[in-house]
Amino acid sequence: MTEFLNNLTKFNSVINDFVWIKIGLVLLIGTGIFMTCFTKFFQLSHIGHWWRKTIGSVFEKESSTKRKDKDGSVSQFQALCTALAATLGTGNIAGVSAAIVVGGAGAVFWMWLAAFFGMMTNFSENVLGIYYRRKNSDGEWSGGAMYYLHDGLGSLKGCKQIGKILAVLFSIFAILASFGIGNMGQINKITLNLENAFFSKFSNTYIFGEVKLMSFIIGIILMILGGLIILGGLQRIAAFAEKIVPFMALAYVIGALVIFVLHIDKLGMMFAIIFKSAFGIKAVGGGVTGVAIKTVMTQGCKRGVFSNEAGLGSSVMVHSSSNVIEPVKQGMWGIFEVFADTIVVCTMTAVVVLSSGKIDLTTGLAIKGTNDATLVADAFANVFGPFGKYFVAIAMLMFAFTTVLGWSHYGSKAVEYLLGLKATKVYRVIFVLTIVLGSILTSSIAWDISDTFNGLMMIPNLIGVLALSPVVSKITKNYVNRKIKGKDEEPVLMTLKSREHRPLRLQEAKNKISEHYKGAAASGNSYLMLRHLIFYKYSCSSYNRLTTLIKLNFFYFLFWNPAL
Repeated sequence: MTEFLNNLTKFNSVINDFVWIKIGLVLLIGTGIFMTCFTKFFQLSHIGHWWRKTIGSVFEKESSTKRKDKDGSVSQFQALCTALAATLGTGNIAGVSAAIVVGGAGAVFWMWLAAFFGMMTNFSENVLGIYYRRKNSDGEWSGGAMYYLHDGLGSLKGCKQIGKILAVLFSIFAILASFGIGNMGQINKITLNLENAFFSKFSNTYIFGEVKLMSFIIGIILMILGGLIILGGLQRIAAFAEKIVPFMALAYVIGALVIFVLHIDKLGMMFAIIFKSAFGIKAVGGGVTGVAIKTVMTQGCKRGVFSNEAGLGSSVMVHSSSNVIEPVKQGMWGIFEVFADTIVVCTMTAVVVLSSGKIDLTTGLAIKGTNDATLVADAFANVFGPFGKYFVAIAMLMFAFTTVLGWSHYGSKAVEYLLGLKATKVYRVIFVLTIVLGSILTSSIAWDISDTFNGLMMIPNLIGVLALSPVVSKITKNYVNRKIKGKDEEPVLMTLKSREHRPLRLQEAKNKISEHYKGAAASGNSYLMLRHLIFYKYSCSSYNRLTTLIKLNFFYFLFWNPAL
């Protein structure tokens, strides 16, 4: 087993290096820069507008951003909270501290840079998500990278098969990532932090061989809680996220602000070393280990994406369920999502880490022996005493648990695209059961593999965003002209193609089959009754299958019984 894990680690390392270093970072930052320029720096030039239309509108008495429709959609604010539920996770705490310990303080700069350009990547994803979304057979919105790859990229000349292939690959990687980074990885961190903070006395009690009793108990409790929410679908996840996410983010930021204020005298040194070490640190005096710029950039950008998910194409799957028809409206929530996640929360974590005393503010490097897993907890404990450690453990619990909830929806949408709506119920059950496994796992290979799947998701998604950039530009320009410049133009809203009406067309076809069945029953023709019954029962899951069956039925009766 040890040899197998070692070989798996080496193989994953090769793939990870190729995905992130050789392709990913260039594609990620390049796409963000391109979309920023293509939309004329929308995140800066219209900062007042998108701020008012997003978080600013939440405080309005009768805000449409808070209204939920009755068609299976969620409100704009619920979509944001659910997306933030998935993005505000261990990456905001453990991810930031790990980036600083490995890459130095300069990693924070690259995290900011990735977030700045990532705002427009996330904006573009959400615009395309709304524009190309479709209604499923339950009347709920389904959207995401797989749909704008399939319908958007696939509609371009010579790209039909490429769009389909990339959509399938994205969905597969999203499902695998949902079990890794979206489930077991998060649960594992929750379990470790709760054990260290509250149940250290029971850490040596084992069952089933090497399984810790407390880990197993925590896993069972989390599985039950997760099941009660996840099995209720998006509506229940969104309702929970709407209540929990703002509270947990605010509580963490307030705690970090207290530390910020208490170490305000070091603020200048903190930000100075972030910028000084952003381009690598050379060995000095024979005593400081050098950090190459590649390491700094990689750690900053990877952890930034790990945190805000801009470029992965994941959060767009919940944003596409919003009750809007104006793509840019949800796009602006994507900008705010990245801002809140990285510019606010991750920056506060960085301040906490840099003020901990475990980071040398003259070099930006971690002191030898620093444990990144407990760095934030130690920093809070220095200020708040034992309560600080408990606070971080609870924050990790809330952040990571809501991430699990958000990723359960992402995975279910990927399954829906590949296997149909019915398969999502099976997926959710398996996803919930997997929570227990996450609590008892001890190997870090799961995190490394999840990191690779994140990168693999990113590649087809960003190809789609770049290929469809003219669509994003057209929609954005149209919105700016109408809503900001006050020009009289025909609005460019979400597509109104026939796929949106498939449930209606499907029902009409089913009604016709039912009428034929009744006619056959009235005539006493048992064979025709059986035929139409089979058509009605087994042709409801797929419109294409239904039309095929109808055609077969037509030709069968045409040649088998011309009298009909």
